[in-house]
Amino acid sequence: MKTLRDALLQGTQRLEAADLAYGHGTTNALDEAAWLVTHAAGIAPRELQAHLDDPLTETKARAARDLIARRIRTRKPAAYLLNEAWLGPHRFYVDERVIVPRSFIAEMLIRGQTPFSRKRGLTPFSAKKGTDHVLDLCTGSGCLAILAALTFPDAGVDGADISDDALDVASRNVAAYKLKRRVRLVKSDLFCALEGRSYDLIISNPPYVNASSMRALPDEYRKEPGLALASGKDGLDHTRRILAEAKRHLNPGGRLVVEIGHNRKALERAYPGLPFVWPRVAAGAGYVFVLQRESLP
Repeated sequence: MKTLRDALLQGTQRLEAADLAYGHGTTNALDEAAWLVTHAAGIAPRELQAHLDDPLTETKARAARDLIARRIRTRKPAAYLLNEAWLGPHRFYVDERVIVPRSFIAEMLIRGQTPFSRKRGLTPFSAKKGTDHVLDLCTGSGCLAILAALTFPDAGVDGADISDDALDVASRNVAAYKLKRRVRLVKSDLFCALEGRSYDLIISNPPYVNASSMRALPDEYRKEPGLALASGKDGLDHTRRILAEAKRHLNPGGRLVVEIGHNRKALERAYPGLPFVWPRVAAGAGYVFVLQRESLP
């Protein structure tokens, strides 16, 4: 009888030979195979090490092989095949109506980190007094809105998105986390439906893929909604709108936290006078910027 280790080795070899693209929760064939195989075995990915030598029934071994085969045949991200995405220890439902969650802002929220300490530039999110109202702009599956609600247990959180499909998925996740009383989902083209509302913290992981990168996307990324990826010629169309409108929706002392992918140089060229703060995340500095309300145009 095969073990989970055997299925993992075989799956990794098959994925490596298929020349797939990663980046939707994993970065390589081994981690992707681990996710698919543990799902077939009925255990959480984080429990893999403790179960490597567990025997697999033929039914579970076949399910693992089938998932690996579907991943190769369809080029769909594993998250869509399994209808789940993980941000740290937190699981979210996803399907092809939403982008697969992957955000350095999630990492910051889980670690309880944000800039603007008066002394050293970093202070815990949870220690920030007066964070009563939070906005997650371009909420997609609702994952950042939910993480914000977990980080700020006394705050009300709005999650806004232009897509009805995305809001349907977000609603499912909000219900799963039992946060309907604190997380309000709003259909809005950025700030358009939020007139008169203001926040202590605005977070956003908006579309930021530039036109040339959109044309070169691997098959896996083309399975995601283009609406959640493309942002004009230089990838900054949505960010420009956010910067232009955010000040009216931030309370005094409020903060804007935006993820922009690899667009730091383009952004700083476009806004040479703005004092962007670039907190360090797992990939380094330059992927997420933070601005205080008083610094915004």
